[in-house]
Amino acid sequence: MRVHIGSDHAGFELKNHLVEHLQGAGHDVVDHGPAVYDAVDDYPPYCLRTAEAVVADAGSLGIVIGGSGNGEQIAANKVKGVRAALAWSTDTAKLSREHNDANVISIGARMHSEQDATSFVELFLSTDYSGEDRHTRRIKMLDSYEETGELPPLPSS
Repeated sequence: MRVHIGSDHAGFELKNHLVEHLQGAGHDVVDHGPAVYDAVDDYPPYCLRTAEAVVADAGSLGIVIGGSGNGEQIAANKVKGVRAALAWSTDTAKLSREHNDANVISIGARMHSEQDATSFVELFLSTDYSGEDRHTRRIKMLDSYEETGELPPLPSS
């Protein structure tokens, strides 16, 4: 599987670990940077490029990494067609794929051990979308809103 990955300075070491780990597992990894550690770099240039690459590369998935993962998730979600999820446990990593068909995972490098973060990524990459009607219906609502800006109707009471 092709995996796009990007981080900021806070996620730099974890990104490098994951690149090596995923390549060793046979994944085709595209590193969107940074290439060198810069203590004052900003996450948007790397996360936006990672997210755009996922959308442009059908069937690929993405990983964005920062200190908390929050800003990185927000940045990735600004790209039309991205569903980025902040993973903070194995359950959230798995459910982001199963229920939300997330195509980008965001991880806070300062929040988790390297081992835990690696397990989140492995689960994310190995879990398929369930395709259940209720989840598909919800994703379609979000896709429609993203496309048109029109709110979905409220349910009848």
